[in-house]
Amino acid sequence: MELRYLTSFVAVAEELHFGRAATRLGMAQPPLSQQIRQLEKELGVPLFERNTRSVRLTSAGESFLDPVRRVLDDLDLAVSAAKSGGRGEYGRVSVGFAGASSHESLPLLTRAVRAAHPGLELVMRGQTYANVALARVADGSLDLGFVRLPVTQPGVAARVIDEEDMVCALPSDHPLALRDAIAISDLADEPFVSFPANAGSTVRDATVRVCGEEGFTPRVVQEAPDSWTILALVAAGVGVTLTLTSCQHIQQTGLVYRPLSGPGHRLQVALAWRPDNPSAALRTVLAIAERALPTLHVDR
Repeated sequence: MELRYLTSFVAVAEELHFGRAATRLGMAQPPLSQQIRQLEKELGVPLFERNTRSVRLTSAGESFLDPVRRVLDDLDLAVSAAKSGGRGEYGRVSVGFAGASSHESLPLLTRAVRAAHPGLELVMRGQTYANVALARVADGSLDLGFVRLPVTQPGVAARVIDEEDMVCALPSDHPLALRDAIAISDLADEPFVSFPANAGSTVRDATVRVCGEEGFTPRVVQEAPDSWTILALVAAGVGVTLTLTSCQHIQQTGLVYRPLSGPGHRLQVALAWRPDNPSAALRTVLAIAERALPTLHVDR
């Protein structure tokens, strides 16, 4: 089995688009497709389901992806070690992040790592929700994750690096949009747009929690997988939502943000890792994070 086949497989699996994967690899699409077909032939199972509109991993492809990533990571680490020798810090640290939870802190950390140790590579793994990153840190498939509290998984340490206010997003022609601030209780009879209930969204969980503290359950009339879609639906008048200050850069016609009145409407952002992770590169990144990112609280 040729190494280039594995590299091509990971590119297609992450892009879920042969054209984008070919561009990423700096090659034409037909040879890429041939490599994937040859790999599937060698394995004896299909790795992708393809049609004219989409590409998706089969169950065999999903099972194959993480082991292949580890093989490539280990190989790259070996090559880096051979090239770097004793010249200083090197290695790879896989970092999970999701949307607003790392919007400000992630660039600060990546720039600081690059400045301190150019031979140390951060491998970015985008997640749908911060809770997914936390779960992958807990099971060892990620070294480091930008997550939100609470962190309850055994064997995982966390350091809070930021905190954000929850705000209300609502249609600009909504009567509550005339107010300077909105009480949670004012939303008791409002239709909500929110993340799916079973997706592990900390924003959805926080919404249910703060509404419950005011004696009601939010009436969710529409669910969407990301903040951009949720806020587009709010702008269209489907309902209101609770979101975070880091999402206020999303500006759409017909959409306004208002602060919430009263205390306690905050979510904390943390770095999470396993203290038993033997990676020296991870220890270097954590030391850099101590200097580059503020420390608000420690939760172990």
